[in-house]
Amino acid sequence: MITPKSPVSRRKFLTASVAMGAAGLAAPAIAQSIDPYTGQPLQGTAGGATPDAGVVQYDAAQDSRRNISSFRMQDWQPYFKDLTHGAVLVDLTSRALHFWSEDQTVYKLFPTSVPVSSDLTRTGRTEIIKKVVGPSWAPTPEMKKRNPEWPDFVPPGPDNPLGTHALWLSWQYYRIHGTHDTRKIGRKSSNGCIGLYNEHIQQLYDLTNIGTQVLLI
Repeated sequence: MITPKSPVSRRKFLTASVAMGAAGLAAPAIAQSIDPYTGQPLQGTAGGATPDAGVVQYDAAQDSRRNISSFRMQDWQPYFKDLTHGAVLVDLTSRALHFWSEDQTVYKLFPTSVPVSSDLTRTGRTEIIKKVVGPSWAPTPEMKKRNPEWPDFVPPGPDNPLGTHALWLSWQYYRIHGTHDTRKIGRKSSNGCIGLYNEHIQQLYDLTNIGTQVLLI
């Protein structure tokens, strides 16, 4: 746990977080095919039966390691009027998620994956409306139309693109969730949602509540 009153702990946390983000970016795989939904090259060992299932939708034009320089602590005040119910800030440029508790005793900073293209990216204010441990996954109607070969339903487990925990946002089909494919963190690699390491989404799940404010910038 990191508090605003503990600069030493904060520095240690930021150093460890950057190291984890860099580790997740260390070993790109060989491109195998093109994702039919995003048009991005797929990298990994699976056939891309579902988004996030064993593949990385990788933007070859973007050096994902560059975001480490902007992966740093933020102040909540420029973004929120108050911290009622706590607050989550997702910075799509630095690919980082910030959390502040309502009483300001807890601050967390996590590396994330972000949408792979601008047409899949949504910004603005929303909130957490549902929390699920062991989420199942189903493609949106748009995904199914573009990819009829994708399954209608994926149960919880290692092939589920939502990882171990998921936070439903008030925007339809948008989630903050975990991922079993750690190569995706720090990259443009999602179909619209925000992904975290499973151990990080579990922490965020425990810290947030229904009604927690969320801002994507």
